[in-house]
Amino acid sequence: MSAPRLLLGVDYGTKQIGFAVGQVITGQARELCTLKAQNGVPDWTRVEALIKEWQPDAIVVGLPLNMDGSPSEMSERAEKFARRLNGRFNIPVHTHDERLTTFEAKGERMARGGQRGSYRDNPVDAIAAKLLLQGWLEANALGDNA
Repeated sequence: MSAPRLLLGVDYGTKQIGFAVGQVITGQARELCTLKAQNGVPDWTRVEALIKEWQPDAIVVGLPLNMDGSPSEMSERAEKFARRLNGRFNIPVHTHDERLTTFEAKGERMARGGQRGSYRDNPVDAIAAKLLLQGWLEANALGDNA
């Protein structure tokens, strides 16, 4: 299989799941959307529509590790979600450490003039997905030479 060129980034959550798209050639990612989830389960038809639209070569799911790098309950759920994505869509799925991306995403939203207000009214999941995908792209920029 050739190296991935187009990737989807996923910020997994139990209530909302953020999506971003990125290209290996440019090394850049941008946010796409946030989908609602019920206890971590998205509307799979909407996920399928995103995959059909963007036709990614691979998917990167954020892994919410504890600050000391150890797995958390949420990282186990994110890994399970990654396995489901792979099983449903037969696309390679990678995980990437996403520590502090939500914190950074909130800062980015504020820098854009976003309001502090309710998280529900102004979610940062797609921004967090962009940041974790950007981190994966930077970590894998050298390919097999890294």
